[in-house]
Amino acid sequence: MTTALVGAGVVALGAGAALDDAKGVDTTALKNSLDSATTAEELAEREASAERSTRDSDREESADAGLATSLADSPDAWLLPLHGYDFTAPYGIRWNEVHQGIDLAAQEGTPYKAVHGGTVKLAGWYGGYGYAVIVDHGDGVETIYGHSSQLMVEAGQQVKAGDTLGLVGDTGHSYGAHLHLEIHVDGEPRDPVPLLREKGVDIQLEVEQVYGAVTAP
Repeated sequence: MTTALVGAGVVALGAGAALDDAKGVDTTALKNSLDSATTAEELAEREASAERSTRDSDREESADAGLATSLADSPDAWLLPLHGYDFTAPYGIRWNEVHQGIDLAAQEGTPYKAVHGGTVKLAGWYGGYGYAVIVDHGDGVETIYGHSSQLMVEAGQQVKAGDTLGLVGDTGHSYGAHLHLEIHVDGEPRDPVPLLREKGVDIQLEVEQVYGAVTAP
């Protein structure tokens, strides 16, 4: 009988210990553990989302670069001669003389590019134009780029729209670093602004449009 009671007591004590253990669980630690797991999952998801976004952005930039390259390679492409300039002088009468082109002020050494594909007719000193490039585009159309600090092409060279011709400078009859751009049709100077606008290039707004693709700085 005594043994039975002792056994029962042992059983009872064991049950009590189990209850005490259950009551002794640290709920704060458990909550922190669950929160940490949730935070880790959220961080992992954020990192994965950022990686996906980066990959998508890289693909879009690559596609845009490929489109720009293919458009510039087209013989029909017309582009801006440079970016980041100030339109400082229009075509027309200036100081009682005819200003036969437009002036685009930019930092000396800024690369300027061919607005259209063609053949370099002249690359060298050209009187008041200083160091200049003349590109023959065919059909009686020529462009002149004046006051260069450095020339990057030579006469007879074939160029595409967007190819670098030279660097902006202050040579010849110039008052500050700028690109002087002229367009001649059948030997006569034409206002580049409306002519380029007809080709999808708004040089005053610094916007170019090629086959419906509009680009701006």
